[in-house]
Amino acid sequence: MFRFAHLSDPHLPLPDVRLRELFSKRVTGWMSWRYRRKSIHAPDALAAAVADLHRARPDHIALTGDIANISTAAEFQQAATWLGELGRPEDVTLVPGNHDAYVPVAWAASLGLWGAYMAGDGAAPPTSRDDFPLLRRRGPVAFVGLSTAVPRAPGIATGEVGTGQLARFEAMMRGLQDMCRVVLIHHPPQIGGAKWHKELSDQRAVREAIARVGADLVLHGHMHRTMLGRIDSPAGPVPVLGVASTSAHPGSKYGAGGYNLIAVERDPAGGWSFDVEVRSIRADLTGCDTGNRFRLRSPAPRALAA
Repeated sequence: MFRFAHLSDPHLPLPDVRLRELFSKRVTGWMSWRYRRKSIHAPDALAAAVADLHRARPDHIALTGDIANISTAAEFQQAATWLGELGRPEDVTLVPGNHDAYVPVAWAASLGLWGAYMAGDGAAPPTSRDDFPLLRRRGPVAFVGLSTAVPRAPGIATGEVGTGQLARFEAMMRGLQDMCRVVLIHHPPQIGGAKWHKELSDQRAVREAIARVGADLVLHGHMHRTMLGRIDSPAGPVPVLGVASTSAHPGSKYGAGGYNLIAVERDPAGGWSFDVEVRSIRADLTGCDTGNRFRLRSPAPRALAA
């Protein structure tokens, strides 16, 4: 049995911000952090979740973005250190979120600092969104990571995959039929996954691509809650699972954050089964408890159209 952890939206504490960095959309994010989000995303809650994760010793860790808040230089450097504490680059697969691309920043000084965690097997670290999707094979699982991280106007938190990345995604997925294909994406792609100002703008195209080439499980973050949805396909519904924010304090409006621990096995009926354990941060912040357990199944394999 192969087990991996899925976490998302850790939103590390915002370091000191230089005044000149606030002459942009960042000023709205800074105000949101200072007066609202700071009380939601607690360092001690995040530490409790990560310590519990390390005790669980999963075979791999999948992280679906939003490590940063307003994409300052100090945040990217802080996050690079935190990633090193979370795990080795070969043990942690990362896709970025909208807060990791809050404003346009040179790649080398921003997401490039996390490049080793976004590099596909045998590939160099990405140098732009044009290098996505990423592919990592771990045990029976092929992790396929999409980037939806694009800068937007103030008040808008939408994401986009884009036609070029989506074409590469379809070609990649067609070559992975013998593996358990787990898609990592920050924004939820299912119908009704988010309100208009937070949604995946090309979600319909993403769903149609998945219907054509199939997938076994889609994992996302962004909404800071455990969510379960589906994408309809000719082979059957593809399960879509969202995870709570890893740093959400148990007393926050989102309730206790944490992560999901997922065990993968071949399903005797065809396809794959996923035993999901929701690990929720305890009220006393001493670790996590099992908040819920359930099983998901992927669609049975089918022949793909040429």
